[in-house]
Amino acid sequence: MRTEAVAWIVTLFALVPGAGGIAWYWHRVVPLLEQAGHEACAVDLPGDDERAGFAVYADRVVAAIGSHSDVALVAQSLGGFTAPLVAARIPLRMLVLVNAMIPLPGETAGAWGKATGSAAARAAAARAGGYSEEFEDETYFFHDLSRDIVAEAERHERPQSERIFEDACAFEAWPDIPIHVIAGRDDRLFPIAFQRRVARDRLGASVDELPGGHLLALSHPHALVEQLLGYSRAR
Repeated sequence: MRTEAVAWIVTLFALVPGAGGIAWYWHRVVPLLEQAGHEACAVDLPGDDERAGFAVYADRVVAAIGSHSDVALVAQSLGGFTAPLVAARIPLRMLVLVNAMIPLPGETAGAWGKATGSAAARAAAARAGGYSEEFEDETYFFHDLSRDIVAEAERHERPQSERIFEDACAFEAWPDIPIHVIAGRDDRLFPIAFQRRVARDRLGASVDELPGGHLLALSHPHALVEQLLGYSRAR
């Protein structure tokens, strides 16, 4: 009986953070992906630079990817606006959006909220869940994180420029590659029902739900990595 060897495919997971552009956000995910035999790079973006738009963010991501040929781009929250720009410039094996803003071609991040109804969805979820509609980090970002992680997050925190919300996401169409959407079922910023609707309307995609809130890479890194590895194995 002949036994055929199966080549192990090493994927580079390029990890794009959300508002603020802080690579540290992915620090619990990177080692788990590497332990699984893959490569991972968390890209630090100039989120506090008022001169930098999404094109500059995409430049940073493309430079971090370099010459790698097997790339999975994973984008969190505001990172969803950088993702299609990167996909238009380099070939990707797959794209994963995590609690992400999903733009239409030419849309700005500032217009995205009104176009999708995100504020009304957030307020309705707050009333149903019995927590405050007033936006505070403790309520909407940190509610499922340990005190130690919150303290560390606050040390790494930096503001997001206002300019980025006026910058049009200049792409023609989402790429014809596997696109996966992951959402935390306890996300208070972008409630799960809202994310299902936006993914369906804008990508024709379903949502893979995980436990946890908006900052899944900090609150549930193992579950997130297992989902990412599942996409890689299924390929």
